[in-house]
Amino acid sequence: MDLSTRPSPAGGIDTETITLGVEEEFLVVDRFSGALIPGADRLLPHARESLGKDVASELNLCQIEVGTPVCTTLAEVRTELVRLRRGLGIAASQVDTGVVAVGTHPSGRWQDQKVDMANERYRRMEEAYRIIARQQVICGCHVHVGIDDADLAVAIMNRVRPWLSVLLAFSANSPFWQGLDTGYASYRLQVWQRWPTAGMPPRLESDAEFRDLVDQLQAIDAIEDPTFLYWYVRPSIRWPTLEFRACDVCLAVDDTVAVAGLVRALAWTCAREAIDDAPEHSPRPEVMEAAMWRAARYGLSGRLVSPTALATRSARAVVGELLAYVREGLEFHGDWFEVSNLVAAILASGDGASRQRAAFSRHHDPRDVIDYAMDATLGSVGDLAAYPGPGW
Repeated sequence: MDLSTRPSPAGGIDTETITLGVEEEFLVVDRFSGALIPGADRLLPHARESLGKDVASELNLCQIEVGTPVCTTLAEVRTELVRLRRGLGIAASQVDTGVVAVGTHPSGRWQDQKVDMANERYRRMEEAYRIIARQQVICGCHVHVGIDDADLAVAIMNRVRPWLSVLLAFSANSPFWQGLDTGYASYRLQVWQRWPTAGMPPRLESDAEFRDLVDQLQAIDAIEDPTFLYWYVRPSIRWPTLEFRACDVCLAVDDTVAVAGLVRALAWTCAREAIDDAPEHSPRPEVMEAAMWRAARYGLSGRLVSPTALATRSARAVVGELLAYVREGLEFHGDWFEVSNLVAAILASGDGASRQRAAFSRHHDPRDVIDYAMDATLGSVGDLAAYPGPGW
C-alpha cells in the first residue's frame, strides 16, 4: 500500500487528503454447524480467484484476512469492504465454510485449531512462542493512515495514545471465549496482550529513536523484525503509514467505516498539533494501560476513562469528547455527517459485544451468535447508515 500525505510548509496539514487502508481478520467456521474450524487452507485458493492479493492467510488456519487497496474517501472504504466481505463469503460457501467478523468465537476451543505450519513465518512463530501463538484465534481490525514523513508518524503515534482506549471500546466485539461469557466486551485484547511486545507504544522522540529501539530488540532476539512489535499503534516499516491495531474486527461494515473515519481524523488532528508544536497531552503509561483495560472490560456499556479529564465518565460522554476533538479532521475530509451519524447509531444499538450477547440471550445457544454474526458480516442485518442520529 502506497499511502501518503505531506505536511505543508506553512505548518498544518495541506490540502491533500490523508489516505486510508483497512485490514480485517475473520474467523472460519463450518457452514452448517457454525463450529470454529482450521479451514483457511481450503478457503484461500477459492477466495484468491476473485479477490487476488487482497486476501491472505493468517497465523492460525481458523483465520483469514482481507485488506483494502489505498482509499481516499470513506465511500471507497465502504465499497471495498463490501466487495471483500461478499467475495470472501461467496468463496467460503463453495467449500462449505463461512466467515464471521467476531474478535473471538463464542464456543470454539483454541486447542482444536492449527497454526499454519506451511507458512515459514508462522512456523517460526509457533516454535518461538508456543502456546501463546496457538491461543491467538482472535481477529482484529487494522487501519493504516498515510504519513510519508517518518518523524511526523512517530509524533502522531505519541499524541494518539490517550485516545486508543476510546477506539477499542467503540469496536469491542469479543465477549465470549471457549463457551463462556468472559464479562469483557473485548476479550480479544486480553489474549493479544500475551505477546511479549504487545501493548502501549513508548513515547519516542523521532524515527531514529524508533529504529534504534527496533535494532536493540533484534539484537537480543526479542523480535525478528519490526512487524513483531504488537503495539496498539506502530509505524509501518513496509509502507509510509501509521498503523492502528487496537480495535477488534467489527461486526458490520458500517462499524468499520466509522472506526476508519475516526482513526483518520484523529491522525489528522494530532499531525496538525505536532506540526504546530502544540503542547502534548501525555498521561502516564500506567494510566493509559488502565484506560485500555477498562475499555476492554466494559466497551460502550460502562464508564470509560476520559483522556482529557483523566476521570471515568459515561461511554457516551467520552465518545462525544473524541468526536469533538477530531471534528475538524472529520470536516476536512468531508466525513463529519456520516461518521457522527454512524457513531450515534452504534451508541444506540450497542457495541458488537452487546449485540452478540443479545443474540445469545434468545436461546442461550452459541449458534445464534454465529448466525447473527454471519448475517452482519455479509451485510444482511441492515445498514446503520440509515439511522438519522440525534446530531452532535
